[in-house]
Amino acid sequence: MTIDGTGSAGKSTGKSARTTAKKTARAVADQVSSSTTGATTKAATKATKRATKKASSTARKATTTATATTRATAKSAAKTVRKATAGTGTARKTASKSSGTTTRRRPDHDIVLYGATGFTGKLVAARLAKNAPTGTKIALAGRSRDRLGIVRDELSGRAGDWPLVIADSSDEKSLGAMAESTNTVITTVGPYAEYGLPVVEACAKAGINYCDLTGEVLFMRESIDRYDAIARANKARIVHSCGFDSIPSDLGVLALSLAARHDDPEARLLGTRFIVTGAKGGVSGGTIASGLNELERAKDDKRVAELLADPYSLSPDRAEEPRGEVPQPRGVTRDDVVGAWLAPFIMGPINSPVVRRSNALADYAYGRDFQYAEYVSCGDGVGGRLAAAGMALGMTVGEAALSIPQVRSLAGKVLPEPGEGPSDETRAKGYFSIALHTRTADGVPYRAKVAAQGDPGYAATSMMLATTGLTLAGDGVPRRYGVLTPSTAVGELLIHNLRLAGMTIQARKA
Repeated sequence: MTIDGTGSAGKSTGKSARTTAKKTARAVADQVSSSTTGATTKAATKATKRATKKASSTARKATTTATATTRATAKSAAKTVRKATAGTGTARKTASKSSGTTTRRRPDHDIVLYGATGFTGKLVAARLAKNAPTGTKIALAGRSRDRLGIVRDELSGRAGDWPLVIADSSDEKSLGAMAESTNTVITTVGPYAEYGLPVVEACAKAGINYCDLTGEVLFMRESIDRYDAIARANKARIVHSCGFDSIPSDLGVLALSLAARHDDPEARLLGTRFIVTGAKGGVSGGTIASGLNELERAKDDKRVAELLADPYSLSPDRAEEPRGEVPQPRGVTRDDVVGAWLAPFIMGPINSPVVRRSNALADYAYGRDFQYAEYVSCGDGVGGRLAAAGMALGMTVGEAALSIPQVRSLAGKVLPEPGEGPSDETRAKGYFSIALHTRTADGVPYRAKVAAQGDPGYAATSMMLATTGLTLAGDGVPRRYGVLTPSTAVGELLIHNLRLAGMTIQARKA
């Protein structure tokens, strides 16, 4: 609304005054004409001129007075509008605060990398410095300005100008300021069960994008329960498991589904297998710490133990999923498609709930009868069978051993700690290759391959996380909000961008 003292209200009043003045002049002239009967025409004319001049003066004064009055009225009205607007803004802020929603200003950064001084954080920072499109505004965040400065100095090129943001998971105000300053937060600060939820909360309330590389099912379940509704209300995207856990699984199945629905829009998947056919790399200290933390929580809490054993533990509505027990793979099996004996994949209990959540969030695009399991190929023949049996037994014994507090304590001392990782040479020589296969409800077989060069837990993971963050911060992201998975948040767009980053993700009819 615009109120202008020289606008239509002023013009209307001035015009009315001038009209009144003209009428007054004519009336005066008539009176002069009547009162000058017998006078000379010259005198009458002079009288008329004097009357007209006087009337004109009166008109000008009336116009000036009317305009001034209108301006005063406009000024008062504008002041009232400003007060009303300010009141509305205050009310809106109050309502937003109480409901968890917010109205955002234009952010200072496109991406903030939180945890940039950690081992994996440094790798992600290097990826961003190498692959971010020109003009992308990136900042590094953490607790120590000095350590952040050292990381920035070690990066090349344009990263030398990246701003530094001080934030701490124990400082809610600093996390809120960090979230308000950016479009997307990439976080590598774990274990996420200890440090992740405050960051999720800040991003959900700020209405921005968030991505991490967690493999912690309990953390993800708590994130969903506490912040999914807030994130949806504020149009925030909270995307978990954007590293080796669980992008190959989640996007591999999506690729199978897309290939099947390309041929038949009504196609639905049945039994689907994810099989690691080759991998080489070091062990992530952060992943070990996260796993030990979850085992510790499950030791004395039966509900937590049941949740970790449930492949539908991350589904938005457990009641909508199969009610019968669907156990994780335990024993040895043979797969005729890859021609090998299989053992359960150690990361299957993490990846499977993510894939099933994707199916549910996508309105069961894979189908209501979709089944999913993850394995490791151990080769064919007697040797392959023995190897698979040994691996399966080792997993069972290891899980049982780690349920003993003394063994967990020893494992924590001898295994890599968070912040530690393999050498540059080891990371460069690493790789992974995964085969997926399925059949549709009509019996049509489909195959997929997911592969990348580089240590799965570090080099490949940092590439996947950095690419996910860049994708979220870019254009064309689907308008879906809440606590999501990689496939439901950025899906096909992320597949495209990961291919550009050097990753293989392909699917076809067998």
